[in-house]
Amino acid sequence: MGDPREPPEGAPDGGSGNEDEYRSVVFDESFVRAARIQELSARERLSGSFARATRPKVRLGPLGSVPRQALALLLVILLAFGAAVYFGVTSPTRPTARPQGSQLTVSLVALSPASSVRPVADPANPFTALPPGYSDGAVGLGTPAGAASGHFSRVEVTKALDTVQRYLVASSLSPAVLVQGATAEVRAFVTPGEQAQFDASVLQPTDDRHHALTGWLVRFDPAQVALAADTVKVAGAMRIDEADSGTLRITTDHTFVYALKAAGAPAGAPVTLETVRRQLTFEFDRIDLAAAQLRLVDSVLQAGPTPCDGSLAGAVQPVLAGTDPVAPPSGPAAVDPGNHARPAWQVCGVLAGG
Repeated sequence: MGDPREPPEGAPDGGSGNEDEYRSVVFDESFVRAARIQELSARERLSGSFARATRPKVRLGPLGSVPRQALALLLVILLAFGAAVYFGVTSPTRPTARPQGSQLTVSLVALSPASSVRPVADPANPFTALPPGYSDGAVGLGTPAGAASGHFSRVEVTKALDTVQRYLVASSLSPAVLVQGATAEVRAFVTPGEQAQFDASVLQPTDDRHHALTGWLVRFDPAQVALAADTVKVAGAMRIDEADSGTLRITTDHTFVYALKAAGAPAGAPVTLETVRRQLTFEFDRIDLAAAQLRLVDSVLQAGPTPCDGSLAGAVQPVLAGTDPVAPPSGPAAVDPGNHARPAWQVCGVLAGG
């Protein structure tokens, strides 16, 4: 048998057999004729039935050829971006921009006595002459049960009401705030956007409609006044509504009656009732609710018996029984701070029954 590396008709003339180093790569005419060559017919080429040697690509017009994996990734990214934009725009709980800077507006109304101030008949029971409807302390605030509003759940409304109630207790009923000059307990409720305004009101109270300390809390000058009783009588109510879909609003209207005496006066000294009406508007967004803080946006305070020519910005200045009578202002009608059917805002008035 011949060498399998030789062509079918034998080695060509002059060849060197297996020793020829070019024998494995040089093919003569008989070797080429023996090779099987298959060529596709015209019909096969037109039908496209033969297998392709390369992977097809997807064409995107002017973008050129893009692999399928890249196209799929691009579609996923576009869908994710579209979903993020859609839910970010349509989400009903999306927080709105929070107000910053000076937010509180304050109106102070002094109610001058119509005549000399009379002390209570029984200093041991100073509130016996009050009309019905007043209760002791926080009970008189009349905090309603929480109920869902249009855009806030029952739990959120309940939390807002609880924050308002605790703020009113701290700012209107706490002896440390009323006659000892404390402010930290009240400040803790104030949202960060209003704390600078609160601090300015404490450091330099001014009746400029924005920096009166008595817009934030009730204070008496401890050098002039002391509490004759720790009990404070209260009557009033709260109302719930919404400023917008992201802002819950609570409006309060309460009358507080304090039993006061001159600072340093002994037991049994004359006692005077000072009446303070506070009409307040609070707003909450969901950040405020989570932090149990509030934004006090409007505050109206009526106080009497108080001289109209005095300043209420830093502290309420009551006219105590036994002091020199104060001439009532001419013109204004008598104002009853216990009548919540009338607006609290006035310039100055005469205390009804004072």
